[in-house]
Amino acid sequence: MAAPFDVNDNSVVVIIGTGAGGGTLANELAQKGISVVALEAGGRHLPQDYLNNEWPSFSQLAWTDMRTTSGDWRVAKDFPNLPAWIVKAVGGSTVHWAGASLRLQEHEFRARTEYGDLDGANLLDWPVTLKDLEPYYDKAEDKMGVTRTNGIPGLPGNNNFKVMKAGADKLGYKNCHTGRMAINSEPRDGRPACQQLGFCFQGCKMGAKWSTAYTEIPKGELTGNLEVRENAHVLKINHDNNGKVSGVVYQDLEGNQFEQKARVVCVAGNSIESPRILLNSASSLFSDGLANSSGQVGRNYMRHMTGSVYAAFDKPVNMYRGTTMAGIITDESVNNPDRGFVGGYEMETLSIGVPFMAAFLNPGAWGREFSAAMDTYQNMAGMWLVGEDMPQESNGITLSDEKDQFDMPAANVHFDDHPNDVAMRNHAYQQGMALYDSVGATQTYPTPPYPSTHNLGTLRMSRDAKDGVVNGFGQSHDIDNLFVSDGSQFTTGGAENPTLTIVSLAIRQADYIEKQMNERTI
Repeated sequence: MAAPFDVNDNSVVVIIGTGAGGGTLANELAQKGISVVALEAGGRHLPQDYLNNEWPSFSQLAWTDMRTTSGDWRVAKDFPNLPAWIVKAVGGSTVHWAGASLRLQEHEFRARTEYGDLDGANLLDWPVTLKDLEPYYDKAEDKMGVTRTNGIPGLPGNNNFKVMKAGADKLGYKNCHTGRMAINSEPRDGRPACQQLGFCFQGCKMGAKWSTAYTEIPKGELTGNLEVRENAHVLKINHDNNGKVSGVVYQDLEGNQFEQKARVVCVAGNSIESPRILLNSASSLFSDGLANSSGQVGRNYMRHMTGSVYAAFDKPVNMYRGTTMAGIITDESVNNPDRGFVGGYEMETLSIGVPFMAAFLNPGAWGREFSAAMDTYQNMAGMWLVGEDMPQESNGITLSDEKDQFDMPAANVHFDDHPNDVAMRNHAYQQGMALYDSVGATQTYPTPPYPSTHNLGTLRMSRDAKDGVVNGFGQSHDIDNLFVSDGSQFTTGGAENPTLTIVSLAIRQADYIEKQMNERTI
């Protein structure tokens, strides 16, 4: 364990957040001999603490600070203070995730070129290509132990997957399997194989699923170069007279405020908190917030096109047994505008427990139709639909008039569906229901989107400083020693679950930061 770094030590790299991006970056830099202070707003919970029960787990892990919501999305009506289901703990949302680890496709890095000038969409090509990222994808897949890569076998298929596979075959889909998952299918990296316990969104009791909480963070701490400060809620980032960031102000559980001086600051608080911090750091020199000369801080919020389809059968499926996300169909992830929309989507098995099913099912919460649906829970199979939503400049994070418990303006999350998102969702519902109907479903339930888990954009990469916030290495166009290290930097969303790409970008960013520090350019 690193001896604590002094708050006045201005040689350290300060990382805000310890999830897929921040936790990976912290370890990568520590392994290179660079001193790192990681500030985590939540506490530390490890496998022995996790609860295989959704409601108490929500209380243990969820970020429930005040937020407000606007826009036409269903979440604003049904969950106005919970637009996103993310984690407030060491490890961030890698504590509470399915484990799906998919590479973005080549065409998804060139969305503006591939999809054209789509009315209302603020599309832009990434300043990096799949070829640029491939060596880092390789490293991330090896680090995370992703199944079906590096000779690692796939996980076994549970009943939920078997229903999906039978339907996929009926519909003529060619690419259906148990997925590329950062869940050990055999012992690896000192962690056991998955025991198929089920109800494993809430944290893997076995430690078989990769999480920075018990992989990257402790490995970094063992070097002596990483200190993680828990329950350190960041309020703002300070800068010097030359406009370089110089320190990070945070508050502990007792209400004490500190400023940790820094040589470099990396923001990895997720796509809601990261722009909120930059906007809240406005000063006389940066009147619109840090790194915001383009006016793009907080804009272009994406949360993926999502929805679910559940189906009841005349016999038990027990979909909750085994991994939560137990299989995937990738056929619809291609770009085929003949379907009535650009971009594509994945179909992934998803089982949620009885309490969350009651909260999210449509029809929901009352009446004979709802109770009849809940009575068939054991006979249900289910899938989540996840696809590329369109970045829109008007979708984004702004500072609300409401204040949180730190007297800091809460984040307001505004989101309107783009017509392309709606067309894609309707197509996905149709295909999901057709799949289950083809294998004898007695009833299908298309279910509207839940609070967001894939929060992307808001501090996007761009080649030109006027179009975004950071360059292809996550480095601010405006401030050389300020970096973004989470999903906020995504230029567009792609159809795939984003964690693998976030980890890959963090590994690449660590190499870049080391080089820049050695060359004394930051």
